[in-house]
Amino acid sequence: MAIGASTSAVTTAETGVTTESLRKRMRLGEALIQGFLFASGTISIFTTLGIIFVLAEESWLFFGSDEVSLVEFFTSTTWQPAIKQFGIWPLVNATLMTSAIAMLVAIPLGLFAAIYLSEYATPGTRGLLKPILEVLAGVPTVVYGYFALTFMTPLLRTIFGSGVVEIYNTASAGLVLGILIVPLIASMSEDSLHAVPRALREASYGLGATKLETSFKVVVPAALSGITAAFVVGISRAVGETMIVALAAGAGPNFTFNPFKAAETMTGHIVRISGGDLSYGTIDYNSIFAIGLMLFVMTLTLNIISGYIVRHFREVYE
Repeated sequence: MAIGASTSAVTTAETGVTTESLRKRMRLGEALIQGFLFASGTISIFTTLGIIFVLAEESWLFFGSDEVSLVEFFTSTTWQPAIKQFGIWPLVNATLMTSAIAMLVAIPLGLFAAIYLSEYATPGTRGLLKPILEVLAGVPTVVYGYFALTFMTPLLRTIFGSGVVEIYNTASAGLVLGILIVPLIASMSEDSLHAVPRALREASYGLGATKLETSFKVVVPAALSGITAAFVVGISRAVGETMIVALAAGAGPNFTFNPFKAAETMTGHIVRISGGDLSYGTIDYNSIFAIGLMLFVMTLTLNIISGYIVRHFREVYE
Protein backbone atom coordinates (compact mmCIF):
# COMPACT_ATOMS: atom_id res chain seq x y z
CA MET A 1 0.00 0.00 0.00
CA ALA A 2 1.45 3.40 -0.97
CA ILE A 3 2.41 5.89 1.73
CA GLY A 4 0.34 9.04 1.85
CA ALA A 5 -2.75 7.48 0.27
CA SER A 6 -5.99 6.42 1.90
CA THR A 7 -7.68 3.25 0.77
CA SER A 8 -11.34 2.52 0.64
CA ALA A 9 -13.07 -0.71 -0.22
CA VAL A 10 -15.18 -0.50 -3.34
CA THR A 11 -17.50 -3.35 -4.32
CA THR A 12 -18.80 -3.46 -7.86
CA ALA A 13 -22.45 -4.38 -8.22
CA GLU A 14 -21.89 -6.59 -11.24
CA THR A 15 -19.10 -8.83 -10.02
CA GLY A 16 -19.21 -8.43 -6.30
CA VAL A 17 -15.41 -8.06 -6.28
CA THR A 18 -13.91 -5.75 -3.68
CA THR A 19 -11.10 -3.52 -4.96
CA GLU A 20 -8.95 -0.85 -3.39
CA SER A 21 -8.89 2.65 -4.74
CA LEU A 22 -6.07 4.96 -3.86
CA ARG A 23 -6.87 8.55 -3.10
CA LYS A 24 -4.10 11.14 -3.23
CA ARG A 25 -3.40 12.95 0.02
CA MET A 26 -2.09 16.52 -0.28
CA ARG A 27 1.17 17.19 1.54
CA LEU A 28 2.22 20.71 2.43
CA GLY A 29 5.94 20.13 1.74
CA GLU A 30 5.33 18.63 -1.69
CA ALA A 31 2.92 21.44 -2.58
CA LEU A 32 5.51 24.07 -1.63
CA ILE A 33 8.24 22.37 -3.65
CA GLN A 34 5.92 21.98 -6.64
CA GLY A 35 4.96 25.63 -6.42
CA PHE A 36 8.61 26.70 -6.18
CA LEU A 37 9.55 24.66 -9.25
CA PHE A 38 6.60 26.07 -11.19
CA ALA A 39 7.55 29.61 -10.19
CA SER A 40 11.16 29.03 -11.24
CA GLY A 41 10.12 27.77 -14.65
CA THR A 42 7.70 30.65 -15.10
CA ILE A 43 10.34 33.23 -14.16
CA SER A 44 12.78 31.67 -16.63
CA ILE A 45 10.23 31.81 -19.43
CA PHE A 46 9.25 35.42 -18.76
CA THR A 47 12.90 36.44 -18.43
CA THR A 48 13.61 34.99 -21.87
CA LEU A 49 10.55 36.70 -23.31
CA GLY A 50 11.68 39.97 -21.74
CA ILE A 51 15.11 39.70 -23.34
CA ILE A 52 13.53 38.96 -26.72
CA PHE A 53 11.17 41.92 -26.32
CA VAL A 54 13.99 44.35 -25.51
CA LEU A 55 16.12 43.11 -28.40
CA ALA A 56 13.19 43.30 -30.82
CA GLU A 57 12.09 46.75 -29.64
CA GLU A 58 15.53 48.35 -29.85
CA SER A 59 16.33 46.55 -33.10
CA TRP A 60 13.10 47.87 -34.59
CA LEU A 61 14.31 51.40 -33.88
CA PHE A 62 17.52 50.56 -35.71
CA PHE A 63 15.99 48.91 -38.76
CA GLY A 64 13.13 51.41 -38.87
CA SER A 65 15.53 54.31 -39.28
CA ASP A 66 15.84 55.96 -42.68
CA GLU A 67 19.62 55.68 -42.38
CA VAL A 68 19.61 51.86 -42.37
CA SER A 69 18.86 49.63 -45.30
CA LEU A 70 17.89 46.05 -44.54
CA VAL A 71 19.45 44.91 -47.81
CA GLU A 72 22.70 46.69 -46.99
CA PHE A 73 22.71 45.19 -43.49
CA PHE A 74 22.67 41.62 -44.79
CA THR A 75 24.76 42.08 -47.95
CA SER A 76 27.36 44.78 -47.38
CA THR A 77 30.89 44.01 -46.15
CA THR A 78 31.52 47.40 -44.53
CA TRP A 79 30.56 48.21 -40.95
CA GLN A 80 31.31 51.86 -40.19
CA PRO A 81 28.50 53.40 -38.10
CA ALA A 82 30.31 56.77 -38.10
CA ILE A 83 29.68 57.12 -41.84
CA LYS A 84 26.31 55.33 -41.77
CA GLN A 85 27.49 52.05 -43.32
CA PHE A 86 25.96 49.07 -41.57
CA GLY A 87 27.04 45.86 -43.29
CA ILE A 88 27.00 43.06 -40.72
CA TRP A 89 29.22 40.62 -42.64
CA PRO A 90 32.63 41.77 -41.29
CA LEU A 91 31.45 41.04 -37.76
CA VAL A 92 29.71 37.79 -38.70
CA ASN A 93 32.73 36.60 -40.70
CA ALA A 94 35.13 37.21 -37.79
CA THR A 95 32.73 35.44 -35.40
CA LEU A 96 32.47 32.39 -37.67
CA MET A 97 36.25 32.30 -38.20
CA THR A 98 37.07 32.27 -34.50
CA SER A 99 34.32 29.71 -33.86
CA ALA A 100 35.56 27.44 -36.66
CA ILE A 101 39.16 27.57 -35.39
CA ALA A 102 37.91 26.88 -31.88
CA MET A 103 35.94 23.83 -32.97
CA LEU A 104 38.92 22.47 -34.93
CA VAL A 105 40.73 22.42 -31.59
CA ALA A 106 37.90 21.49 -29.24
CA ILE A 107 36.17 18.69 -31.16
CA PRO A 108 39.09 16.24 -31.49
CA LEU A 109 40.59 17.04 -28.08
CA GLY A 110 37.23 16.92 -26.32
CA LEU A 111 36.10 13.72 -28.04
CA PHE A 112 39.37 11.87 -27.46
CA ALA A 113 39.42 12.97 -23.82
CA ALA A 114 35.85 11.71 -23.43
CA ILE A 115 36.69 8.35 -25.02
CA TYR A 116 39.68 7.91 -22.71
CA LEU A 117 37.69 8.78 -19.59
CA SER A 118 34.79 6.53 -20.57
CA GLU A 119 36.55 3.50 -22.07
CA TYR A 120 40.14 3.39 -20.87
CA ALA A 121 40.44 5.15 -17.53
CA THR A 122 39.85 3.24 -14.31
CA PRO A 123 37.04 4.49 -12.05
CA GLY A 124 39.60 6.07 -9.73
CA THR A 125 41.42 7.78 -12.58
CA ARG A 126 38.13 8.96 -14.08
CA GLY A 127 37.00 10.35 -10.76
CA LEU A 128 40.28 12.27 -10.47
CA LEU A 129 40.75 13.52 -14.03
CA LYS A 130 37.20 14.60 -14.86
CA PRO A 131 36.94 17.20 -12.07
CA ILE A 132 40.40 18.50 -12.99
CA LEU A 133 39.33 18.82 -16.61
CA GLU A 134 36.16 20.64 -15.64
CA VAL A 135 38.17 23.13 -13.57
CA LEU A 136 39.24 24.70 -16.88
CA ALA A 137 35.63 25.72 -17.43
CA GLY A 138 35.72 27.70 -14.19
CA VAL A 139 38.68 29.88 -15.15
CA PRO A 140 37.51 33.45 -15.91
CA THR A 141 37.46 34.08 -19.63
CA VAL A 142 39.39 37.32 -19.20
CA VAL A 143 42.32 35.17 -18.08
CA TYR A 144 42.02 33.16 -21.30
CA GLY A 145 41.98 36.43 -23.21
CA TYR A 146 45.24 37.63 -21.73
CA PHE A 147 46.69 34.14 -22.21
CA ALA A 148 45.87 34.41 -25.92
CA LEU A 149 47.38 37.87 -26.13
CA THR A 150 50.56 37.23 -24.11
CA PHE A 151 51.32 33.59 -24.95
CA MET A 152 49.48 32.30 -28.01
CA THR A 153 50.08 35.35 -30.21
CA PRO A 154 53.86 35.49 -29.51
CA LEU A 155 54.00 31.74 -30.17
CA LEU A 156 52.29 32.15 -33.56
CA ARG A 157 54.53 35.10 -34.42
CA THR A 158 57.57 32.97 -33.58
CA ILE A 159 56.38 30.11 -35.80
CA PHE A 160 55.03 32.04 -38.80
CA GLY A 161 56.91 35.32 -38.46
CA SER A 162 56.02 38.69 -36.99
CA GLY A 163 55.40 40.06 -40.48
CA VAL A 164 52.68 37.49 -41.10
CA VAL A 165 50.91 37.35 -37.74
CA GLU A 166 49.57 40.61 -36.39
CA ILE A 167 49.50 41.29 -32.65
CA TYR A 168 45.71 41.05 -32.69
CA ASN A 169 44.45 38.17 -34.80
CA THR A 170 41.58 35.71 -34.95
CA ALA A 171 43.86 32.65 -34.97
CA SER A 172 45.15 33.10 -31.42
CA ALA A 173 41.67 33.99 -30.17
CA GLY A 174 40.19 30.91 -31.86
CA LEU A 175 42.87 28.54 -30.53
CA VAL A 176 42.43 29.69 -26.94
CA LEU A 177 38.67 29.69 -27.36
CA GLY A 178 38.95 26.05 -28.40
CA ILE A 179 40.87 25.29 -25.19
CA LEU A 180 38.05 26.93 -23.25
CA ILE A 181 35.43 24.73 -24.92
CA VAL A 182 37.31 21.43 -24.51
CA PRO A 183 35.97 20.75 -20.97
CA LEU A 184 32.39 21.37 -22.10
CA ILE A 185 32.58 18.98 -25.04
CA ALA A 186 34.59 16.39 -23.12
CA SER A 187 32.18 16.36 -20.18
CA MET A 188 29.00 16.13 -22.25
CA SER A 189 30.46 13.55 -24.62
CA GLU A 190 31.79 11.45 -21.75
CA ASP A 191 28.36 11.39 -20.14
CA SER A 192 26.86 10.18 -23.43
CA LEU A 193 29.51 7.50 -23.88
CA HIS A 194 29.18 6.36 -20.27
CA ALA A 195 25.41 5.94 -20.75
CA VAL A 196 25.88 3.33 -23.52
CA PRO A 197 24.84 -0.09 -22.09
CA ARG A 198 27.66 -2.37 -21.04
CA ALA A 199 26.03 -5.20 -22.99
CA LEU A 200 26.98 -3.58 -26.30
CA ARG A 201 30.63 -3.51 -25.29
CA GLU A 202 30.56 -7.12 -24.08
CA ALA A 203 28.89 -8.26 -27.30
CA SER A 204 31.62 -6.52 -29.30
CA TYR A 205 34.35 -8.13 -27.20
CA GLY A 206 32.64 -11.49 -27.62
CA LEU A 207 32.91 -11.13 -31.41
CA GLY A 208 36.66 -10.58 -31.12
CA ALA A 209 36.80 -6.79 -31.39
CA THR A 210 39.55 -4.89 -29.60
CA LYS A 211 38.90 -2.08 -27.13
CA LEU A 212 39.83 0.49 -29.77
CA GLU A 213 37.47 -1.04 -32.34
CA THR A 214 34.71 -1.27 -29.76
CA SER A 215 35.19 2.35 -28.75
CA PHE A 216 35.06 3.82 -32.26
CA LYS A 217 32.75 1.35 -34.04
CA VAL A 218 30.25 0.53 -31.31
CA VAL A 219 30.27 2.98 -28.42
CA VAL A 220 30.75 6.23 -30.34
CA PRO A 221 27.99 5.48 -32.91
CA ALA A 222 25.65 4.47 -30.10
CA ALA A 223 26.26 7.79 -28.33
CA LEU A 224 26.23 9.85 -31.53
CA SER A 225 23.21 11.96 -30.61
CA GLY A 226 24.71 13.10 -27.32
CA ILE A 227 28.12 13.72 -28.86
CA THR A 228 26.65 15.76 -31.70
CA ALA A 229 24.61 17.77 -29.22
CA ALA A 230 27.82 18.47 -27.30
CA PHE A 231 29.44 19.74 -30.50
CA VAL A 232 26.53 22.06 -31.26
CA VAL A 233 26.48 23.40 -27.69
CA GLY A 234 30.22 23.99 -28.01
CA ILE A 235 29.68 25.98 -31.21
CA SER A 236 27.01 28.06 -29.46
CA ARG A 237 29.46 28.72 -26.64
CA ALA A 238 32.12 29.81 -29.13
CA VAL A 239 29.76 32.13 -30.99
CA GLY A 240 28.68 33.85 -27.79
CA GLU A 241 32.12 34.18 -26.16
CA THR A 242 33.12 37.77 -25.42
CA MET A 243 36.28 38.47 -23.44
CA ILE A 244 38.73 36.27 -25.36
CA VAL A 245 37.83 37.74 -28.74
CA ALA A 246 37.55 41.26 -27.32
CA LEU A 247 41.12 41.11 -25.98
CA ALA A 248 42.88 39.04 -28.64
CA ALA A 249 41.01 39.16 -31.96
CA GLY A 250 41.02 42.87 -32.71
CA ALA A 251 39.14 46.11 -32.12
CA GLY A 252 37.95 47.06 -35.58
CA PRO A 253 35.62 45.47 -38.18
CA ASN A 254 37.63 43.87 -40.96
CA PHE A 255 36.22 41.62 -43.66
CA THR A 256 39.08 39.18 -44.16
CA PHE A 257 39.57 35.44 -44.38
CA ASN A 258 43.16 35.62 -43.14
CA PRO A 259 43.21 34.25 -39.57
CA PHE A 260 46.46 36.10 -38.83
CA LYS A 261 44.82 39.50 -39.39
CA ALA A 262 42.92 41.51 -36.81
CA ALA A 263 39.13 41.32 -37.08
CA GLU A 264 36.40 42.25 -34.65
CA THR A 265 33.67 39.77 -33.76
CA MET A 266 30.06 40.55 -32.98
CA THR A 267 30.46 40.20 -29.22
CA GLY A 268 33.77 42.09 -29.26
CA HIS A 269 32.13 44.97 -31.12
CA ILE A 270 29.27 45.10 -28.63
CA VAL A 271 31.72 45.30 -25.74
CA ARG A 272 33.80 48.01 -27.37
CA ILE A 273 30.89 50.18 -28.49
CA SER A 274 28.84 49.83 -25.31
CA GLY A 275 31.82 50.99 -23.27
CA GLY A 276 32.11 54.21 -25.26
CA ASP A 277 30.30 57.51 -25.01
CA LEU A 278 27.15 56.66 -26.94
CA SER A 279 23.99 58.67 -26.45
CA TYR A 280 20.82 56.74 -25.79
CA GLY A 281 18.57 56.47 -28.82
CA THR A 282 21.25 57.17 -31.41
CA ILE A 283 21.72 54.93 -34.43
CA ASP A 284 25.07 53.72 -33.07
CA TYR A 285 23.45 52.77 -29.78
CA ASN A 286 20.57 50.93 -31.44
CA SER A 287 23.00 49.02 -33.66
CA ILE A 288 24.21 47.16 -30.56
CA PHE A 289 20.79 45.58 -30.15
CA ALA A 290 20.60 44.69 -33.84
CA ILE A 291 23.87 42.79 -33.48
CA GLY A 292 22.58 41.20 -30.29
CA LEU A 293 19.42 40.08 -32.07
CA MET A 294 21.56 38.57 -34.82
CA LEU A 295 23.56 36.66 -32.20
CA PHE A 296 20.35 35.47 -30.57
CA VAL A 297 19.01 34.16 -33.86
CA MET A 298 22.30 32.36 -34.57
CA THR A 299 22.46 30.64 -31.17
CA LEU A 300 18.73 29.82 -31.28
CA THR A 301 19.21 28.19 -34.67
CA LEU A 302 22.09 26.12 -33.33
CA ASN A 303 20.01 25.01 -30.34
CA ILE A 304 17.12 24.01 -32.61
CA ILE A 305 19.53 22.00 -34.74
CA SER A 306 20.91 20.37 -31.60
CA GLY A 307 17.43 19.39 -30.44
CA TYR A 308 16.58 17.93 -33.84
CA ILE A 309 19.79 15.89 -33.93
CA VAL A 310 19.19 14.52 -30.44
CA ARG A 311 15.63 13.48 -31.29
CA HIS A 312 16.53 12.06 -34.70
CA PHE A 313 19.56 10.00 -33.74
CA ARG A 314 18.65 9.06 -30.17
CA GLU A 315 18.81 5.33 -29.47
CA VAL A 316 16.70 3.89 -26.69
CA TYR A 317 17.80 0.65 -25.04
CA GLU A 318 15.69 -1.63 -22.88
